[in-house]
Amino acid sequence: MTSYRKVRRGAGRAVVYVLLTLASLIMIYPLLWMFFGAFKSNSELFGSMTLLPEVWDFTGFVKGWAGSGFFDYGDYFLNTFRMTIPCIVLGIASSILVAYGFTRFQFVGKKLFFTLMIATMLLPGTTMIIPRYILFNQIGWLDTYWPFIMPMAFATVAFNNFMLITFFRDLPESLDEAATIDGANSWQILTRIYVPLSKTSIVTIGLFIFIGNWNNFFEPLIYISSQEKFTLPLALQMTFNQAQVEWNRALAMSFCAVVPLVLLFLFAQKYFIEGIATTGIKE
Repeated sequence: MTSYRKVRRGAGRAVVYVLLTLASLIMIYPLLWMFFGAFKSNSELFGSMTLLPEVWDFTGFVKGWAGSGFFDYGDYFLNTFRMTIPCIVLGIASSILVAYGFTRFQFVGKKLFFTLMIATMLLPGTTMIIPRYILFNQIGWLDTYWPFIMPMAFATVAFNNFMLITFFRDLPESLDEAATIDGANSWQILTRIYVPLSKTSIVTIGLFIFIGNWNNFFEPLIYISSQEKFTLPLALQMTFNQAQVEWNRALAMSFCAVVPLVLLFLFAQKYFIEGIATTGIKE
């Protein structure tokens, strides 16, 4: 009877593994098609149903990386990092301060401000484009990365704030009391207790900010006009807007743009999963 149960469990696990493998292949197939399509000519790409190319042509990566001739994709990658990294640093720092303030301090209008912050999560981002454009135009920030960086410095992403608030609320107040008895001030309590205990949630917020800015197309299209400041989504849009699209170049650069996101998730998936699973739960 025991051996029968073991065989049954083993068969059940095998079925689960097979189903998960099939689901994984289905999910990863578009990425594989994009990669192998980068080595095909237009005629082969539209005239053949095979995944692997008949002739491996690397000109898609070579010519694609060269870009338009004035700026290559190295410049576009660098521009994207210039916009994204400050947003990550400032976005995390501001969200930590806001979450700590809402969690551990009492002040006039606290409930009202918290309600207004949560209410902003219900507003589509497109509704704020026009007033933001007018404001940034008056300040002189158009065609710069300031329209992306400065809002992050003021914790304008309510989801990030709410995520940290729910986590901070479940940290026991006895930690604050013990640290206060030992002579720690509010800043020391935040940096030496709250931040280390919240590293998974903080890393998760950083991932969200990175992915959001890396894939952001609409706002750079509105605020940035100089090609020398284009980010990757804008550069890819130029590739697809040509009169005759060389699809191997477009697919090659699309694959290069996706690789950093895939690598980031593979290396940080532990923190990402733990940050989602433990938000609002004591560590």
